[in-house]
Amino acid sequence: MIIAALIIGTLIVMMIKSNIEIAEPFDTGDVSSDSTIEYKSGLEKGKTPPDFELSTLTGDMVKLTDYRGKKVILNFWASWCGPCKAEMPHMQKYYEKNKESANVEIIAVNMTTKERGGLTGIKKFVDAYGLTFPIPLDNDGEVVDMYGVLTIPTTYMIGRDGTIQQKIIGPMDEKTINELVDNLD
Repeated sequence: MIIAALIIGTLIVMMIKSNIEIAEPFDTGDVSSDSTIEYKSGLEKGKTPPDFELSTLTGDMVKLTDYRGKKVILNFWASWCGPCKAEMPHMQKYYEKNKESANVEIIAVNMTTKERGGLTGIKKFVDAYGLTFPIPLDNDGEVVDMYGVLTIPTTYMIGRDGTIQQKIIGPMDEKTINELVDNLD
């Protein structure tokens, strides 16, 4: 039985490995991150990402192309995600200090289809962390799918010209956010 279990386990691992797509790393410079990107249409470094239009908790509409000319931190998160909880205070502090002077916007797309507490849980999270940047709701999961988000938080750094310049997988602190935004064109 032990041998049979080992053989089955080995076969499962081999099947999983054969189904994983290899992703090309981004040049992260001095910033350490797990920066890889799936090559879905428009998600390559230097390419214009897919546009989307989503409603926020307050009912406002957020359309990515409306932010062309600004540096954009496009973040994907969920309220139950531990690393997202660690990252959000840093994002809010950065936003409060820099939204006017740095010509930068944070768009934090909530992965609403993956939420465990529904809209009530999202509102509690936003209130608990005092978030003031736009929180679009991806109610049907289409934007998450377009961007190939598998691990959260995932953040795309988008330059003023509307192209992707960096992809960060995992939480960022305020220092890292500052460095990444400073390096955006």
